[in-house]
Amino acid sequence: MEPPLHGITVVALEQAVAAPFATRQLADLGARVIKIERPGHGDFAREYDSSVKGLSAYFVWVNRGKESVVLDLKEPTDRALLDRLLARADVFIQNLAPGAADRLGLDSERLRARHPRLITCDVSGYDPDGPYRDKKAYDLLVQCEAGLVSITGTADSPARSGISVADIAGAVYAYSGILTALYERERTGRGSALAVSLLDALAEWMGHPYFTQEYGGTPITRSAARHPSISPYGHYRCGDGAQVFLSVQSDREWGALCEQVLRRPALVRDPRFADNPLRHAHDGELTALVEECFAAHTADGVVALLDRAGIANARLRTVAELADHPQLAARDRWRDFGSPAGPLRGLLPPVQVAGREAVMGPVPALGEHTAAIRAEFAGTPEP
Repeated sequence: MEPPLHGITVVALEQAVAAPFATRQLADLGARVIKIERPGHGDFAREYDSSVKGLSAYFVWVNRGKESVVLDLKEPTDRALLDRLLARADVFIQNLAPGAADRLGLDSERLRARHPRLITCDVSGYDPDGPYRDKKAYDLLVQCEAGLVSITGTADSPARSGISVADIAGAVYAYSGILTALYERERTGRGSALAVSLLDALAEWMGHPYFTQEYGGTPITRSAARHPSISPYGHYRCGDGAQVFLSVQSDREWGALCEQVLRRPALVRDPRFADNPLRHAHDGELTALVEECFAAHTADGVVALLDRAGIANARLRTVAELADHPQLAARDRWRDFGSPAGPLRGLLPPVQVAGREAVMGPVPALGEHTAAIRAEFAGTPEP
């Protein structure tokens, strides 16, 4: 059975993380993604690190399943080849530096006028309009501008998110927008011009702290690995020194925790803990009580008690432990895919399509497909 996006061609003038991660999702669903790279070094994410058998972890993560074509867009022959690619493409996505697409004549207005069925997607840091339009927008900087760093970390020190969450947010909206535009084109025959900014995407994800601050008048405080407004919700030390995370979401669950796990039913009637706002106000005292009870058990024993009581919980796993996570292993979620450095192992995409395996093609070497693309499009007339 063919993958869902079989027959869809995406031309990507992309670099770093946001646009490449969006197009990798499309490639996993069967789209042909032709990645245009600059001569010499290509996508600068190729040189971020060399931790994956000499390859960049960032590049490997977001670029499998694509064809790499090296073009000098200031050279007439190469630019003519790009124009021929665009004439046959379904989607064009770019996340060049501010103003670069316009200078190259690759802005959505001109492209859509020439190719009405084409779907264009411009991914930017702050959008081409507004006072921030010319600012560089790297992930941590967008996290700062969106307010995320101000609520992440400990009371003493703010911290960045441990992953490129601004890039990922922008990629997710670009990906879903492109899928929506493809569906719309099936009904109308017309393409669309999409625009996604990393600030807009991450600001959307800041909805809970925004509404809390704007209408509740209560700023979100940095709470490290504990929840800023729910208690008990966080990490608790057990008798073997390991920590277990748990979350109580209702008074019913609070009663189950006290009676079945802590074996202290009187706490249910303790006026300090009568409801969540009071429990949160007395979180320090509550933490001491929980850890006092957990001291009699190993972390495995605490997890077993919590599971039997229906209390949500988790173990604090390292990145190394993620590679052997029992839930992922039991569901056969890992697959091998190719790369210039040999076979690598990665996770299947999150979206599962019944009866169809994700494509998960190889990571391309720089310019690996340039000759083949030149040959394929050599006889294509100028658009």
